[in-house]
Amino acid sequence: MTGRPVVLTWIERSLFAAGAVLAAWCAVTIIETHYFNSLAVPEAGSRSARRMLPGESPDGSRPRSPLAAGTWIARLEAPSVSLAATVVEGSDEQTLSRAAGHIEQTALPGERGNVGIAAHRDTVFRPVRRLRVGDAIALTTADRVYRYRVTDTQIVQPEDVQVLDPKGHPTLTLVTCYPFTFIGPAPLRFVVSADLVEEGPKF
Repeated sequence: MTGRPVVLTWIERSLFAAGAVLAAWCAVTIIETHYFNSLAVPEAGSRSARRMLPGESPDGSRPRSPLAAGTWIARLEAPSVSLAATVVEGSDEQTLSRAAGHIEQTALPGERGNVGIAAHRDTVFRPVRRLRVGDAIALTTADRVYRYRVTDTQIVQPEDVQVLDPKGHPTLTLVTCYPFTFIGPAPLRFVVSADLVEEGPKF
């Protein structure tokens, strides 16, 4: 009975090491996403011209935002689908790997325009696929709550940036990749549109 071949032992150890690295990376990603999604709404006083809709392939030509990337913007909630997410400034890959991102050069909550928010379909925006016309969405900032009602859902090409255009009244647009079960970078975008129906103080 000969001993175990050295090559098999080497392959086994290599696969074990690769699995350990992958598991560690997954754990860090999950912990980081959970941390950002559990950020509390800060106290008051804390404070569209795009060529492609945000997605899984970084777009290097994004316009710069007047806010620093990662700046806390709001808390996004849709009770009907158990969606709760922290919204921070930016829609680059690094930002979207942690939280929902406010799309640069769209309106901020409280401004008369179209507030654009993007996130990944398989993490933060996983519940978005279940949103339907009539569902309620809330954006809570440091001092106010903005309540929206879903008016439309659609599937568009990444180049269809007109979904982020101002509508003449305060609106909210959620963007994520589509199809939801696609393996690899998804070719389309799933868009949820909602109109502002009410706003008021946070408390």
